[in-house]
Amino acid sequence: MKILLLEDDLTLSNEIEKFFHSKNLQCTPFFDGQLASLHFQKDAFDIVILDINVPGQSGLEVCTAIRAKDSKVPILMLTAFGEIGDKLTAFNNGADDYLIKPFHFEELLARVNALLKRKQTIQEEADITIGDLVISNTEMKVFRGGIEIILTPKEFKLLSILALANGRIVSKNVISEKLWDYQIITNQNTIEVYINSLRKKIDKNNEVKLIHTKVGYGYFLKIDK
Repeated sequence: MKILLLEDDLTLSNEIEKFFHSKNLQCTPFFDGQLASLHFQKDAFDIVILDINVPGQSGLEVCTAIRAKDSKVPILMLTAFGEIGDKLTAFNNGADDYLIKPFHFEELLARVNALLKRKQTIQEEADITIGDLVISNTEMKVFRGGIEIILTPKEFKLLSILALANGRIVSKNVISEKLWDYQIITNQNTIEVYINSLRKKIDKNNEVKLIHTKVGYGYFLKIDK
């Protein structure tokens, strides 16, 4: 699981990062809101944690920018601003939860787990549509142009991983963690084999390509206009 953390207090940021790592969670810290917002567009994160009063873009501005691009990723505001007006502003900007400083790390973890569980439940119940591609999570089936495409369980999971990234690049390491339940495989070529297999089934007989590679970074699913 990948966490984007925006916190300009270096000491607190390091402590949060170490805590998450102790729980086997990957945390990428940022101290500048604009950098965090730009990086979110380039990578796939499972959850976003934002302080409000930070350099560059404020946490609220970052929240708004992220929510405009991704309506599903959980956003947790982590800030010293505890007035009801502050909370309402954050929720109106797209935040899902709000934790006031100071806080206990275990409570932060509990909030993160609760948001991720809620997200997973919604994703498992919802179908995903990208152009003429439909991924039915309830039936575990995939259709392109109304025609069912037969995938193996691993291929279905890989396609879902790419689809849930909402057009952002998913690295081989992230795919490896999610596809093999966090057991990192050493042979990265295995992922390329699965990607090539998906391409043959999803894109080969279609003029509009959906599965793309950004060399050196990873893969993404998007309509090729």
